[in-house]
Amino acid sequence: MTKAALFTPVLIAGCVILMFNFAIRASFGVFQIPIAAEFGWLRADFSMAIAIQNLAWGIGQPIFGALAERFGDRRAIITGAILYAAGLILSSYAVTPGQHQFLEILVGFGIAGTGFGVILAIVGRAASPENRSIALGIATAAGSAGQVIGAPTAEFLLRYYPWQGVFVIFAVVILAALLALPFLRSPTVATKKELEESLGTVLIRAFKDPSYLLIFMGFFSCGYQLAFITAHFPAFVTEKCGAIDPSGMLAAIGITTTSTLGAVAISLIGLANIVGSITAGWLGKRYSKKYLLAGIYTGRAIASALFIMLPMTPESVLIFSVVMGSLWLATVPLTSGLVAHIYGLRYMGTLYGFVFLSHQLGSFLGVWLGGKMYDLDGSYTAVWWFGVGIGVFSAIVHLPIREKQLVPQAT
Repeated sequence: MTKAALFTPVLIAGCVILMFNFAIRASFGVFQIPIAAEFGWLRADFSMAIAIQNLAWGIGQPIFGALAERFGDRRAIITGAILYAAGLILSSYAVTPGQHQFLEILVGFGIAGTGFGVILAIVGRAASPENRSIALGIATAAGSAGQVIGAPTAEFLLRYYPWQGVFVIFAVVILAALLALPFLRSPTVATKKELEESLGTVLIRAFKDPSYLLIFMGFFSCGYQLAFITAHFPAFVTEKCGAIDPSGMLAAIGITTTSTLGAVAISLIGLANIVGSITAGWLGKRYSKKYLLAGIYTGRAIASALFIMLPMTPESVLIFSVVMGSLWLATVPLTSGLVAHIYGLRYMGTLYGFVFLSHQLGSFLGVWLGGKMYDLDGSYTAVWWFGVGIGVFSAIVHLPIREKQLVPQAT
């Protein structure tokens, strides 16, 4: 029997769309200070806009998953890209917090339509069973590759264009991602039993299953930690980090200000996560996914606790970025793979979409709470510690999950 190819056109095209999606999405923290400074907004005002974006992304994920399964993957992705671009362009004209927050709903739905829920389901169906876990890891890593270039690109463009112009440029970029669409052809892989069951029947069975509810609850802290860091870490580093030595190694490679360090930190997180996501996908093929997830959440909690307990220096920022980055989206191939393993591939997009909603509820809280607490006492400390606590909670709730197939897997 010939070994199935890993790098198929479907995987490559999916990686391109995810990379463009996440390059833009990961850059929003860079706009935190410029937008607030131009209009005199509170930190919580722009934080609420990003929080609403994350919430809309979460609500949109199961919707786009169901749309893709009902009307076709391509239509769902095209709709998502159009909403994404429209949200960015219209946001460039926003002059009040309310306008910006409302328009981020479009951006959030656009991220959902071109993001993990739809793309990972396509990649999962197209991959052979022996390659599925690593293929999901590679697709997740593509999102991290976007994060590597997103924040520094935004920082670079802001030197030459106002933030409004950068938003318009990003709108063109996400529409350009649709050039990969012709290669995104995925078979419908399902068993006879799956084809006979309706989406409603599958959803009811999943939500009655304690394991599905545990996966749902466990993903909450992932969203909280990632969104809080993406939205607030650049500003946090800019304001709180110790001065950069002008004669030191960081200055020699172009990191001369703490604002540049903040953008580089987000990029470094994405770079480390390319390795982390692929490694998680590789390990998910060989070891229990629930124990790997518990280990990742434990590692995040320890890394965050040490970072906020020790004095912050430019070096500690970079070390934390590498450690957290290696654990960043490593949960995604394992969580999506766990859903596919237990509940089958037919409705993977919708089932993972609902789990991802929990992730985005956490994202909403992390972004909003970060801005709110900063405006109240000028500190992010309490928000960091809450993230440590729910990280430990997520590690614990993954342990009782039953990794048993409820639906026979199609070949």
